This record gives sequence, structure tokens and C-alpha cells, in this order.
Amino acid sequence: MTIGDISPIANGGDSRGKRILDEKAPLLPSKQEETGGFDEFNGASFAGAVFNLSTTIVGAGIMSLPATMKVLGLVPGILLIIFFAFFTEISIDMLVRFSRAGKTVSYGGLMGDSFGRIGKLLIQLCIIVNNVGVLIVYMIIIGDVLSGTSSSGDHHFGVLEGWFGQHWWTGRFFILLVSMLAVFAPLACFKRVDSLRYTSALSVALAVVFVVITAGIAIVKLLAGSIAMPKLFPDIPDLASVWNFFTVAPVLVTAYICHYNVHPIENELEDSSLIKPVVKTSLALCSTVYIATSFFGFLLFGESTLDDVLANFDTNLNIPYSSILSDAVRVSYAVHLMLVFPMIFIALRLNVDGLLFPSANPLYSDNRRFASITLVLLSIIFLAANFIPSIWDAFQFTGATAAVCIGFIFPAAITLRDSHGIATKWDKIVAVFMIILAVLSNVIAIYSDAYALFNKSKASDFR
Repeated sequence: MTIGDISPIANGGDSRGKRILDEKAPLLPSKQEETGGFDEFNGASFAGAVFNLSTTIVGAGIMSLPATMKVLGLVPGILLIIFFAFFTEISIDMLVRFSRAGKTVSYGGLMGDSFGRIGKLLIQLCIIVNNVGVLIVYMIIIGDVLSGTSSSGDHHFGVLEGWFGQHWWTGRFFILLVSMLAVFAPLACFKRVDSLRYTSALSVALAVVFVVITAGIAIVKLLAGSIAMPKLFPDIPDLASVWNFFTVAPVLVTAYICHYNVHPIENELEDSSLIKPVVKTSLALCSTVYIATSFFGFLLFGESTLDDVLANFDTNLNIPYSSILSDAVRVSYAVHLMLVFPMIFIALRLNVDGLLFPSANPLYSDNRRFASITLVLLSIIFLAANFIPSIWDAFQFTGATAAVCIGFIFPAAITLRDSHGIATKWDKIVAVFMIILAVLSNVIAIYSDAYALFNKSKASDFR
């Protein structure tokens, strides 16, 4: 059955990757294209794209930012948040420019264009490792927040346990099973990124709710004189303390990783030339949320700020309705992660399919393959989050490496490779700096995680 030739749409915007059906083209393409899949949909709005990209960015890492202010001080900390937003924009711009030069519309296609089959395989594996790890960690966090955790030896009650007591239906397994069946699975069944625009908008709104509640509590306590203004610059009592500055680098370097969803979002835009404004708007929005979270979180808890500021809300805030506000913060955060889940999952599914079935029909056109991959991935994530809690430790190492490769090392390598001769001298200088910074950050992250894991193991041996 044929319905015509596939030809570019003639319009005023950039129509790279936009296609319409002509009366002689096959109804479905014969194999999965290097461009990342054929899809006739190209009507995503600017606002929807901004919310989807912003949701990809703002995940669990937001809770680590106030602790970076404790180490760096407010002024250097906020400046670095802004710096890495610009740095991320540069790396994404590299991907967009070289994709257009090579006429590719996926990250995998771009790596294949620059480095051949090995390059495409590497980016697919990095995205799979990173996203599987992120999604498992999200499920573990959701379980901890809603049903409690005993990982430290002492049991910390979750929100639902605090409300209703300890029952089988407030336990981790049941809570995560309900979350999987009621939230994750239905949202994971959407085939297009743009279908998640409303849940993404709600996800961003919940991140803002966290900021507003934290800011409100901090301002009330500041006016009451119960908290002091936080330090603006870091304390450097000795040379050994300088090391602490480097330990926060991995948090900031990976704070804006969203590169694996840039192409899918761009491909669905009505005018794909809008991707750069979409990226700039998303980064500006996320930077604002990050700065506000860092400032008010550190203002509220000061030197008592924990590595995960959410843990600070487990204590009495010494204000009226303290428990209600603490629960509101924790519930909004858990729901926020639930709504981030499908955005990360879509990229994971596409790359798993591209890795396993590189010559098959596009995934969206094969319902059986789509359902099978979705079911298997959701099952793996659910089982790992419930029965292999130590997997978090493993993904601290692999995830750190995969994230910096996705966000900085591969875009810089593509620029240095310069297959189409479009890179300027400045592009290559920035690319070299990007690789050095990413490698340094990764080494520090691995060392810090290994050191923390060793101390944790050592402490448990003494019990």
C-alpha cells in the first residue's frame, strides 16, 4: 500500500526532519532511520516544549543544591549555577548545529555521523545506563518519602506511615506497585513527548511549590529573628578545606543534563528553528528554580543543611503548622518525581529499541514491540528499586560517568571531530575546556562516592 513520496514541508521555519505524506510513499518506512524514527507529528507548541525540557532537567538533584551553598557560600554558588546554565546551553548548541550540518535528528544519529557505528553505540549505552539508574533512584526516593526507610539502621517514617501508621498498604512494595500501575505505566504508554506537556507543566509547578513553601518558612523565621543571614563566601581555614570546593562540582556539572531529550522535542516542534529559544527559556526557568531553592534552603537551615535538604524537613521546623508544611514539601516532591519519570523513560525506551532493533520499523509504528519494551523496562526498574537497594551505590559510579559523557564529553568530541568543517577555533577551545572539566568532575565524583562508601562499610563493621 503506497501513499506517495516523502518530501520536506515548505514553510518559513527550519523544516529539518519535518515530513509530509505524499501519495506514492510507503505507508510506513521500511526500517528505523538513523534520524531517530519517523513520525508525522510536528505540531508541538513552544510552551509544551519548554515544560518538557525543563522537567527533564529538574529532577532529584535539586535537593542537593542548598548543600553546595553551605560549601561555596551564596555568591560563588549562585554564580556557578548561572555559569553551568550557560555552559550547558553551549553544549546543546553544539549538538543542534552539528545535527543540522549532518542532517541528523537524533543524538545517536549525530554520534553515528561523527564516529560511525561505535559512536552511536556509545551514546545509546550511556543514555540507557544513565536513565535506568536515574529512574531506579527516583523510585527508591519515592518509596523513602511515602513509606519510610530503614537503610541507616533506624526506621524513618514516610508520609503515609506518619498519617496512617504501619500497615501492609503503607509499605514500600505496595506504594511503589500502586505508583507503577496508576502513574508510571499509563504515562509511559504515550508515544510522543508532546503528549506529556501537561504533566510536565504540573511537575515544574510542583518544583515551584517547594520553592514557595521553603521561601515562606525562611522569610517568617528571618523576620522572627530565629535564623541568621547565611554566609556569602566560603570559609577557608586551611588548605585541606579547599578539597570541599571540588566535591560539589559533580552536583553542578550534572544539574542541567537534558541532552538526550533535545532532539525528540525538536523533532515534534511545529517550527524546529525554535529549539534554541526553547533551550534558553528552559535553562532560564530551571536556573531561577535552582537559585531560589539554593538560596532559601540554605537561608532556612544554614550550617545544618544536609546533603539532601529534604531530610531537613523531617525535623520540627519550630513554626506553626510545621508538620503540615513538612508533609506538603515531601508529598509535592514525590509527585514531582513521578511526573519526571515518563520524560526520562521515553528517551530510555527509544535508545533501548535503537540498540536492540536498529533495522526494524520505527518503534511508534509497531505496537507489539512498543508494549513489550515498555513492559520489560518498567518491570526491571520496579524490581530493582524494591529488591536491590544497594543498586543505588553502583549507579553512583556508572551514572556519574554516563551523565558527563552525555552532557559534555560527547558534544565536545563531536565539535573537535568537526566532520562537516563548521567548528570555529573558539568552538574547539571551549570543547577542550569542556572535556577537561567533565573528566575532572567525574574523577572527583567517583573518588567522593568511593570514599563515602568505604566509610559507610567501615562504620557498619564496627557495630
